[in-house]
Amino acid sequence: MNEVRVDKWLWAMRVFKTRTVATEACKKGRVFIGNTVAKPSRTIKVGDIVNVRKPPVTYSFRVLALAQNRLGAKLVPEYMENITPKSELDLLEVVKISGFIDRRKGLGRPTKREGRDLAQFTESMSDGWDMDFLDDEDDE
Repeated sequence: MNEVRVDKWLWAMRVFKTRTVATEACKKGRVFIGNTVAKPSRTIKVGDIVNVRKPPVTYSFRVLALAQNRLGAKLVPEYMENITPKSELDLLEVVKISGFIDRRKGLGRPTKREGRDLAQFTESMSDGWDMDFLDDEDDE
């Protein structure tokens, strides 16, 4: 086996969860071999550099060996070397951290504190207010 399809290799190396996702990434122009965009059927050889753009990071992998079948996670380092620059990996960490810091109010589920405040507010509203007037309007 001298050559393998790039979509198959990316799936086998666990870069993508399914082969379909790997194929879609190739079709959308997110996979490069050298400096050229790789179609899913493009073949790779030992020694090629494969760049995969998964926003916000572009990962770089050196092909050490070829495989057509999915490998166990422990075997992956024998088949590929991650040569992604440290600056790209640092960018990923910054994005992960900023995702938690920049959460705007009203997005997603309420935090524990927001939930407690809401429960306290609704309890205080039901204690001091007579809500029976809402039922009277429905009867008429």
